[in-house]
Amino acid sequence: MSRIPALVVTGPGTNRDHDAATALELAGAEVRIVRARQLVESPRLLDAARIAVVAGGFSYADSLGAGRVMALDLTRGLGDRLRAFVAAGRPVLGICNGFQVLASARLLPGSLGHNAQGDFDCRWVVLDRVARSNSVWLQGIDDPIHCPIAHGEGRYVHPDPSSLEVGGQVALRYRSTNPNGSVGDIAGVSDPTGVVLGMMPHPENHVVARQHPRHRRGGGGREHLGLRIFETGVAHAKQL
Repeated sequence: MSRIPALVVTGPGTNRDHDAATALELAGAEVRIVRARQLVESPRLLDAARIAVVAGGFSYADSLGAGRVMALDLTRGLGDRLRAFVAAGRPVLGICNGFQVLASARLLPGSLGHNAQGDFDCRWVVLDRVARSNSVWLQGIDDPIHCPIAHGEGRYVHPDPSSLEVGGQVALRYRSTNPNGSVGDIAGVSDPTGVVLGMMPHPENHVVARQHPRHRRGGGGREHLGLRIFETGVAHAKQL
């Protein structure tokens, strides 16, 4: 089957763009890495894509708060096209700083605050897909996903997380220790349509088994790869 066109959206300071591109390529997409401001200047790049990932990192050094400046880049002059992209069912994934960007742009509910312990945290975590999740990125994934985190502002905040869960918008939970104090152990949420997904952990950093720290002792099996999220998103986009 032919490869579908995909975008990895970055900003100055993003540092996981090539990792996200590799994950999409392994999942069957043809990827272009583009800065958010370039999209504003050339919105046809977004129109031509079938799937998009807002990569993690520290866009604009988080100088005005995590993801806020890049969120302004994406919504200024591009808001209608972004809404049309989602309305067409084209999947959007925001990872770590990308999650913060999508939340600041109001494409996802809630917000991200400083880790409860007050420190930057980098470790491997185990994630469970929430059974009633509406996310097109997670359909058919039943096994836990293993991947790392690397963030200082990953504590998910929402005034009524139970309402999100009823609506299928709680997508992922930490099975392992909650590393940041997120309400309800929430690691990822989706929009009401299930097309947009935001998550703090980095599935793009576990796309081959040898990336797992315990791969020589049985860790990092195929069923636990973060790659599965990208494969599911690409498979959905190919059906559009």
